[in-house]
Amino acid sequence: MTSAFRIVEDDLSGDAINALLTLHLEEMHKWSPACKVHAMPVERLREPDVTFYAAWLGDDLAACGALKELGDGRGELKSMRASPDFRGKGAGEAILLHLLAEARRRGYHWLGLETGRPAKFLPAIKLYEKHGFAECAPFGDYVSDEFSLCMDTKLG
Repeated sequence: MTSAFRIVEDDLSGDAINALLTLHLEEMHKWSPACKVHAMPVERLREPDVTFYAAWLGDDLAACGALKELGDGRGELKSMRASPDFRGKGAGEAILLHLLAEARRRGYHWLGLETGRPAKFLPAIKLYEKHGFAECAPFGDYVSDEFSLCMDTKLG
């Protein structure tokens, strides 16, 4: 079903995307201590080093995700989130596949991400593993511990 989604670059001005990102931040704070929430607020997602995408099915926002430029052929996945009505229906996978393709198009050789380690994050972890990501040493300002997990993949 991943091909049924229309994925577009998004300027983060719509009500639906802002509602999904608000939910994303609220749930991250519910599931992790505040010092371990690395989700970006809308204002940060609008910065020039981040490209934000939305996946739509008809008029319904299905998922979102962003690609952050790290330099030296490296990128980071940010704000990966499926709308509640689309969880488990391929929307997150559609965004992930789009971001992987975009990273390759940009010539990135490495793509990383940080996600939660608690059980609530297991579906996301399994999706990343399915597409070649594996646990890695912390990068950037991240610290791996019982709440935070860094993953990466090499792109070719």
